[in-house]
Amino acid sequence: MAQRVTSSAERALRIVEKSSRGGHTRGALQHAAKPPLGWIWGNFFQPWQRLFPGEKYFNADINIRREYVPLSLIELSRLIDLGWVDPSLPIDVAALCRTRKFQIKPKLRQCGFDLTGEGADDFSHKIDIEVQYASQTAISAIEKAGGRIRVAYYDPDSLQAAVDPKAWFMSGHPVPARKAPPPSLLEYYRNPSNRGYLAESAELVDARKRLALVMGYDIPDNEISVGEKGPTQVFHGIPPGAVVSLTDRKIFLPTHPVVRDYYQKSFVADKQFP
Repeated sequence: MAQRVTSSAERALRIVEKSSRGGHTRGALQHAAKPPLGWIWGNFFQPWQRLFPGEKYFNADINIRREYVPLSLIELSRLIDLGWVDPSLPIDVAALCRTRKFQIKPKLRQCGFDLTGEGADDFSHKIDIEVQYASQTAISAIEKAGGRIRVAYYDPDSLQAAVDPKAWFMSGHPVPARKAPPPSLLEYYRNPSNRGYLAESAELVDARKRLALVMGYDIPDNEISVGEKGPTQVFHGIPPGAVVSLTDRKIFLPTHPVVRDYYQKSFVADKQFP
C-alpha cells in the first residue's frame, strides 16, 4: 500500500508536538523564532556543517568562515586574450576587480581569489600574479610558462581598498597598510611550497625546482618579475599612508614623523577574525 507523502513542515510539526509539552500548533510554529542555520530536526548535535566539513572554501565553523572567489586558469587566460587584463603589468586583486567581472565583498568575509587548476594544460601566458590561495596545479602551470605567482594576505580594510580603488581615493582615506596574517593563516603564507609572500627567497627557489621535478617539466632560467609589492603595500607604487587626489592627479605622502612611522614600520597581525 502506498504511503502518504508528508512535507518537511508537517514532519517538523509532528516532532515539535511530540517533544514539546507546550503544545505548539502550526500557527505558533510559523510565528516563532526560526532555528539557526544548519539545524536538522531531531538531530541537534549534528548540523550540516558538521556532517559535511570537507568544503575547502570554509574553515572552522560556519559562523567564522573564510570564502575565496574561484578563478580558473582558463578564465584568466580568456581575460588576457580579450584584453581585460594586461599580462605585461602585475596582476593582483585591484587588476582583477578592475575588469568588473568579479565581485568581492570583504564585509561578508570574502578574502580574495582562489586560483584553480582548470585549464592548466593549455595555459601559456607569462604573467606575474598575486592571489590569496592557489592549488599546486595552478602554481605549476604559471611557473611552467615562465611566470611568477605569490599568495598574499589582505585584511578586510586593505581588501576593500583594493576592490574599489576609485571609491577609496574619493573618500579621502589614506591608503591602509596591509596587516600580517592571523595566527591561523601564518604558516600557509610562510610556506614556500604555497609561494607565500612571507617565505624566504632562497626557499622559494628550491620549492620552484622541487615542484618542477614532481610535475615533470623544465623550468625557465629566469622567472618574470614585473613588480613586487612590500608586505604592507596594497597598490603598486603607492606607499601606505598616502592620500591620492584624483582631481589634482597627485599623491600626498605623510610628513609627520609619528604618522610616517605608523604606516611604514607597523606590521601587526590581523586579529579581527581568527
